Amino acid sequence: MSASTHWIATACMQSVLERGGNAFDAATAGGFVLHVVEPHLNGPGGDMTALLATAEDPAPVVVMGQGPAPAGASIEHFRAEGLTAVPGTGALAAAVPQAVDAWLLVLEEKGTWELADVLAYAIDCAENGHPVLARVSAQIETVAQTFTEHWPSSAALWMPDGTPPQPGQLLRNPKYAAVLRDLVAAGDGIGEDTADGSAARDGRGARIAAARERWRTGPVARAIAEFVRTPHRHSDGADHAGVLTMEDLAGAVARFEPAATTTFRGWTVAKTAAWGQGPALLETLGILDGLPDDQLDPSTERGAHTVLETLKLALADRDAHFGDADVDLEQLLSPEHLAARRALLTEEASHQFRPSPLGGGPSALPPLLTAEEHALASGGTVDHGGSGEPTVRATGEARGDTCHLDVVDRWGNLISATPSGGWLQSSPAIPGLGFCLGTRLQMMWLDEQLPSALRPGRRPRTTLTPTLVLRDGEPVLACGSPGGDQQDQWQLLFLLRVLVGGLELQQAIDAPALHTLSMPGSFWPRTWSPGRAVVEDRLGDEVIAALEARGHEVVRAGDWSLGRVSCVMRDPATGILRAAANSRGAQGYAAGR
Repeated sequence: MSASTHWIATACMQSVLERGGNAFDAATAGGFVLHVVEPHLNGPGGDMTALLATAEDPAPVVVMGQGPAPAGASIEHFRAEGLTAVPGTGALAAAVPQAVDAWLLVLEEKGTWELADVLAYAIDCAENGHPVLARVSAQIETVAQTFTEHWPSSAALWMPDGTPPQPGQLLRNPKYAAVLRDLVAAGDGIGEDTADGSAARDGRGARIAAARERWRTGPVARAIAEFVRTPHRHSDGADHAGVLTMEDLAGAVARFEPAATTTFRGWTVAKTAAWGQGPALLETLGILDGLPDDQLDPSTERGAHTVLETLKLALADRDAHFGDADVDLEQLLSPEHLAARRALLTEEASHQFRPSPLGGGPSALPPLLTAEEHALASGGTVDHGGSGEPTVRATGEARGDTCHLDVVDRWGNLISATPSGGWLQSSPAIPGLGFCLGTRLQMMWLDEQLPSALRPGRRPRTTLTPTLVLRDGEPVLACGSPGGDQQDQWQLLFLLRVLVGGLELQQAIDAPALHTLSMPGSFWPRTWSPGRAVVEDRLGDEVIAALEARGHEVVRAGDWSLGRVSCVMRDPATGILRAAANSRGAQGYAAGR
């Protein structure tokens, strides 16, 4: 079974499974297809984080594909450029791109297929074309002026006729197809010197390793390093050069890491460590685990209020304590700490930023700037960030969004992967490559006292946060969602409805969604909206009015606008597989047989 945020990726993954590939072969094929068909949400110049478990070893493992800050990305350099924050667009905000290396690591270590067979799907989509999504067309239209006036390489790639592609029009990217073919060619001649073919079989991993080496040190890395030296327009309205070098690109390697876990109602939930926002979901579940079931239904007034207030507490800890540093997750998830946080829940909505004194308390707090204050200071307009989709202005600034895929196979292998970054609107396209760099460094602060402060070699505290769930030590559920700061918020609703409410997977995904904006945003300009809750109108007038009476500042987002969850599930006792995908936008898809 497979599910993802785009029907073409799902179809390709299901094809791999039906041809005998395992979940990791399928996921890798789907990941590269998403680079092609959802270029406004992710790309090879971005990042990828995944959780997986194998049939042989059920212990959840993190695929760490979040690249670090380049050696030249220091607070001093950014301040010398006249910046008070990391820009939201432009190559100066680029972490080392690690999505491609992470996908190849999954294939090399966990897959069974040859790289050429896996990449054939993405190469076909890039060379022969795929129908343009309406959202892709709309986003290119939004940034068309920036492309034509400041980023001519992006205009040449995405607007070759001078105008944005129309929805449904076939879009091709032969330059990226050539990049993928070059990766396959890196393994030519490796392990093909025995008559019985044994070396060829043993050489599969060596051929993929050669492709990884070529990605990090070959012509792609050279083109990136050369291109970013040229100053170009960033979101602050000024031109800056990037700082990525060949040495940065060669030195950053994707790897496997142990997962962070907690127990909720007898289920084990696995996430990344605190270099991602995942432990905030674990803390949220830990707080809620001490409450009765009738307070955990997000479709009711009491449940929605409880969920929103608990999320505020966990996200405050995220922004005060998380980062690529030593974070005491044992203390964060301890019964004593969770009880103390639970005691802060009241019947009224909090409009305060209330991190815990974890490890003696934060040495500094992130700036708390409202959207209104930022708009007044910058002369812009207020963006309430309602839907979680990329909120793109003419300058290319975006709150950001993401893709997601989940796969489970007949043998019991599961993977949940969230690729993101390298959106077509994030920085100029690199000539000859067919993609641009990401801007993940915007999640780092220019304040050395903060745990997520910018520092060379440090990973940004990413929003990418896939999930695995286990029961009695057996992996049973893989899920995730795009949505930036909303990723774990929407997954929380899904998990509560499935694990506590007993809903079917599709029912849980389709149920009314909501989230809080009462925390500093992870994307430029890093504003917060104290007390603000965004809800789908389907939550109902009565529930919404009751939330407002409790002090929540409610923004209605329409009936079907929030949430992007997809998932797969396996029953270890029967072997029955299930999958579900987001129906909002008629783009996500689940498949299986």
